[in-house]
Formats: sequence, structure tokens, C-alpha cells
Amino acid sequence: MAQRATVSIVVHAPPEVVYSVVTDFLNYATWVSDLKDVTILESDCDGRPLEVEFRAAAFGRSTTYALRYDYSRAPEQLSWSQVRGDITESLEGQYRFDPDDAGTKVTYDLEVEMLVPIPAFVKSRAAHRIQTQALNELKTQAELRA
Repeated sequence: MAQRATVSIVVHAPPEVVYSVVTDFLNYATWVSDLKDVTILESDCDGRPLEVEFRAAAFGRSTTYALRYDYSRAPEQLSWSQVRGDITESLEGQYRFDPDDAGTKVTYDLEVEMLVPIPAFVKSRAAHRIQTQALNELKTQAELRA
């Protein structure tokens, strides 16, 4: 069964700055703590990464997965779907960027299905940790760039 979670945070930076940080995949490894490597496998005719492979720390080991990005609602939203993964069966998500009086409200929706059965409470805690850490790191990076 897939684990779904939604978390939001307010970033003190304009939406275009937050969006530019989120789509700057090659620099993720410099500010995303659990990420070890990022490779852009395919880009669209505008130079935007379509398929990106990530190597990250997960559950005490290294995991590799590739995501395909959908820019059809950009820059208000960036969505992705897993193309392949070694410990996840599916990984679907999106960031939404809503202007806020203080900057940008970023909402992170994530749905994860693991290849091996894991108790729901472990998946729930892991998803919440991943999302919270990702949003806090995104907030720090975007506010540095603003």
C-alpha cells in the first residue's frame, strides 16, 4: 500500500526564486544532505531536465532512482513520477508554489510505494522526515539566493 503525505512551509523568497532552486538539479548535492549524486539523463527542447537520476542515503544504505518531471503547470507547480528505483516501486510527487505575504508557501505532496513490505508507521515516519527535511533545506537554500 502506498504512503501519501502532504507538508507545507513558508519560504521568505519570491516564488520564482524557490522554483529556480527546485529545478536546479545539478546543485542539489551541495545542499540536500542525504543526496550523494544527481545525473540529468534527458532534457526537453527548452533545456529543462525531464529525467533525472538520484543516488541517496535511505534506510542505512544507498538507493538509486530516476524521476521524470512534468513542467505543464510550471512555474506554479512541478510534478514528478518515478521511472525506476531499486527500493521503491513508485514515487509520485509535486511541489506547489503559492505566493504568500511573507514570500512563498511551498506544499510538498508525496506518495511512495516500497518494493518490500514495511510497516505503515515506519513508512509514515520516513515520509514525514523526508518531506520536512527537504522543505527545510529548500527554505534555507532559497532564502540564501533571495
